Amino acid sequence: MKKLVFATALAIGSLTIGTAATPIIFHDGIMEDVFIQDYTEIATSDLPAPIVNALASDYQGAMLNKAYVDDENNYKLEITSQDGSSVVLYADEEGNWLEM
Repeated sequence: MKKLVFATALAIGSLTIGTAATPIIFHDGIMEDVFIQDYTEIATSDLPAPIVNALASDYQGAMLNKAYVDDENNYKLEITSQDGSSVVLYADEEGNWLEM
């Protein structure tokens, strides 16, 4: 009986493994790591030229509101498109669009 109680306590305790930066989520019995990226706001004038060029060619008429960068030099852009909708885009430092 003691072994059953101990095994149950271990099983319940293992469900709380993870940290705030990398919480572990159980979905359909499969354990997944979720990584939270930390972006730092930068001046829009500090964006690399390839990103500015990609934005101008792929999102003509869009207004760049805010720009952020993470530790891996990936960029998060908050823009307002021509139709007035707010859009969040992600790009690497070479101007390639990333899916997040």
